[in-house]
Amino acid sequence: MADYHYKRVLLKLSGEALMGDADYGIDPSVLDSIASQLKVVQETGVQVAIVVGGGNIFRGVAASATGMDRAQADSIGMLATVMNSLALQDVLEKRGVYTRVMSAIEMQAVAEPYIRRRAIRHLEKGRVVIFAAGTGNPYFTTDTTAALRALEIGADCIMKATKVDGVYDADPMINPDAVKFDELTYLDVLSKGLSVMDNTAISLSMDNGLPIIVFNMERKGNIVRALAGEKVGTIVRGGN
Repeated sequence: MADYHYKRVLLKLSGEALMGDADYGIDPSVLDSIASQLKVVQETGVQVAIVVGGGNIFRGVAASATGMDRAQADSIGMLATVMNSLALQDVLEKRGVYTRVMSAIEMQAVAEPYIRRRAIRHLEKGRVVIFAAGTGNPYFTTDTTAALRALEIGADCIMKATKVDGVYDADPMINPDAVKFDELTYLDVLSKGLSVMDNTAISLSMDNGLPIIVFNMERKGNIVRALAGEKVGTIVRGGN
């Protein structure tokens, strides 16, 4: 393995990122771009796990706001993440990247049950592991899932893929004067209410010293540059 700064990472993909320019579902060209970058990463010897959201198909919080029972809505959202995970697995394996989908909700016909030690063994064997169905519990987001799984497998960092090149003090898509941060502390994120990950995920990461790198997934090569320790996007970690 080359001398990369991070040896085992957890990549957090939002379901919305898979839509591309569409209003719903999965854009095959986005999946193909993600897969091509992950193939390069896998070939470096870096161990990669993935948590993918389901917002491109169903959002539990939005459904509960219209009257659906929250636990029921979140269960549907967790199933949406399984659909995205299987689609990502398909495109990765067509590129020769061996993967395992591990689900927090038991569905052995399509995915392995999530078992921490087995997940680590898959990573050690060079397989990309995709964690599906969130934590298996309602009221927890896939951001929290990403922090939890990253800690469980001993990841060196969370890499959160977005459509912008880091964290800003305002939405750069709306405000052209938004200022980008190169580095933040966990407390900065919490006190300023910045849109990095939800507060539970940030608190988990802070309590365990887990860095979070927020970067633009659409810019090819960013993952490898971040793994090498280059300044890509915004890094969130401890500070004075």
